[in-house]
Amino acid sequence: MKILKIVVLGLILGSSFLINAQKNIQIDAQVKGEKFDHFWSKMVGAGRANEGLRAGWLEQLEQVQENCGFEYVRFHGLFHDDMFPVFQEKGKTVYNWQYIDDLFDRMLDLNVKPFLELGFFPKSIAAENSKTTMWWKGNITPNEESFGKWHDLIKAFTQHCVDRYGIDEVLTWYFEVWNEPNLHRGFWDATKSQYFELYKQSVKAVRSVDNRLKVGGPSTSNFVPDNRFEGELVNDNVSDAVFKADDINVLEWHGVWIEDFLNYCKKENLPVDFVSCHPYPTDYAFNPETGKGRGLTRFVKSTKLDLEWLNKTIAKSDFPDVEIHLTEWNTSPSSRDAMHDRLPAAAYIVKTNLDCIGLTNSLAFWTFTDIFEEKGGASSIFHGGFGMINFQGLVKPSYHAYRMLHQLGDQKLYKDDYLFVSKKSSDGNIVALAYNYPKEYQNAVPSGRDKRETGTAKNLDFTLTGLKAGSMFEIEILDKDHGNIHNFWETMGKPEPPTREEVKVMKDYANTMKKEFVKANKNGVLTIKHSITPWSLVLIKQVN
Repeated sequence: MKILKIVVLGLILGSSFLINAQKNIQIDAQVKGEKFDHFWSKMVGAGRANEGLRAGWLEQLEQVQENCGFEYVRFHGLFHDDMFPVFQEKGKTVYNWQYIDDLFDRMLDLNVKPFLELGFFPKSIAAENSKTTMWWKGNITPNEESFGKWHDLIKAFTQHCVDRYGIDEVLTWYFEVWNEPNLHRGFWDATKSQYFELYKQSVKAVRSVDNRLKVGGPSTSNFVPDNRFEGELVNDNVSDAVFKADDINVLEWHGVWIEDFLNYCKKENLPVDFVSCHPYPTDYAFNPETGKGRGLTRFVKSTKLDLEWLNKTIAKSDFPDVEIHLTEWNTSPSSRDAMHDRLPAAAYIVKTNLDCIGLTNSLAFWTFTDIFEEKGGASSIFHGGFGMINFQGLVKPSYHAYRMLHQLGDQKLYKDDYLFVSKKSSDGNIVALAYNYPKEYQNAVPSGRDKRETGTAKNLDFTLTGLKAGSMFEIEILDKDHGNIHNFWETMGKPEPPTREEVKVMKDYANTMKKEFVKANKNGVLTIKHSITPWSLVLIKQVN
């Protein structure tokens, strides 16, 4: 066979080369692959609307749009008082869209659309002495007597968007009602039924402008393995089974309010164009009686299992064809989790997204930037913030994960547990992405308690056939010594804050991957042999 005569164009990456650890995989570059969507590039999150009026936020949004392909951005606080959406003047309600217009105009100029989270209450609509969330005090207590005012606000806002941007543009937007209303102490100071009433008023207002506009919810938080959210208000006392379980991964996890929401919309004959929720791979239940439950972490396959549950639940409902948008997701819902800055997060991002192909319309990483003030400003430039780019513009490994995912083609040729090979239908070029999520750590997602730079290496051994003779491939590696900005910052002595020159040096490091180039032989055959170090990403891209 000719395949036995090829020259092996391999590159040993890492501290050891694992010989014969895996049988060589044969992939024909000429076959037509299975079409798939880049759902990971559909949407990304940000903190709140007002932060989007800052130059740094907009610069970073432009960067992630160009290099990661994000189409939509979702954020809190669209109707917060710092956006000044409504005034009472001489006894009359006056709407003011200047701040929102400025934000939307700039986003659209960057080829990014808003995924509209409708919230929180302006002070004039919220209950008197409303409870608030986050340091910027978003109003979360509804005044039931003001639901009509909320309806009028949403209708006026929607009509303004259509008037300003045109119905064809706004028909591509999404209107999501509120954020995590099941978290009674967090984002909604009312009952489940009151949220459902808010949904009714919101979607009726939106659809009164045009019946084709896309509306959805319930935007609820983590999946859970108990019935703490089955009542009108959260009941943490039912969560003891979670705290006592030897292995929380064997419990049956399910989405929150999803079935009740779909049943309510059926009963009230309300539209649902998409279902949204936030499947963080953690359980942050908290029992006030015992003080237990913070930070319970599920295993690496949890997001896929959650999506499978969600698909089955929706398929059985009266809305089987709705889109699924997971409007927040990260390794944890804590904006002070050190793992958000570190290398293992990148391997988790790649593995989860590739494993979930075909299960959702979006899985929105929370967030693209550390210009994010849920808990106010941070004392360190690396503080475990959600962002894939820090305040100074330093890109983290999570950024490179999305940048590499974005470069994949749109046809799947091959997939296993750590190799994905794709082809671009536009030019036939091959792009492969390999990663190493070490087997020792698959029982839990990466968290800040463990730096996690150890683990078993993985042997990568595959052959591409059917290439043009001499085809050039670029091999790009993200590992603990290349592009891993947090480690580099540590070697610099953790400058706090860094000088302008130090920032320039760190930016260069953060954007510099290990690179090599290899060619197919005269028969159009290329074999790649790599030892992938723990938590590393390897992008193998045809360049001619």
